[in-house]
Amino acid sequence: MSKSTFEKNGGYFIGGIAYMDCKITGEPVANVSTEAVSVIGSKAVMGRVGIPKEKPRREPTGRPAGWHFMKEFVDKWGNVFHKGKEQPDLKGTRPVTLSKEKKKILRRTQEEILLARDKEKKAALKKAHKKQKDFLNHKFGDK
Repeated sequence: MSKSTFEKNGGYFIGGIAYMDCKITGEPVANVSTEAVSVIGSKAVMGRVGIPKEKPRREPTGRPAGWHFMKEFVDKWGNVFHKGKEQPDLKGTRPVTLSKEKKKILRRTQEEILLARDKEKKAALKKAHKKQKDFLNHKFGDK
């Protein structure tokens, strides 16, 4: 296609950049190919496709992590599971499986890490300084 065909389809140039109006909203769309016949702008596309919604959060079941890998697991309602498969005929016949809660690891902040590192460096410098003083005072070894 030539420039004249592009302009016949509703295209125009501003500062050497090809523009064409969106066929739904009428807003100008920049950097269009001169071979384009019509254009749909990004707002019109999002209006048709729809804005992505947040995924629903998974609600916790109350069972510990990895319960479906256990040979036998009994939840607090008495449901019995063998390797993750429910056994309805055994419901209420077994004692509830007790799980150990993991101890939460408290992470140090960046400031705490830097303070600890500074403390270690000061201790090392103090030790090296004492060693030099002892050497100069002729105190070697066990004394």
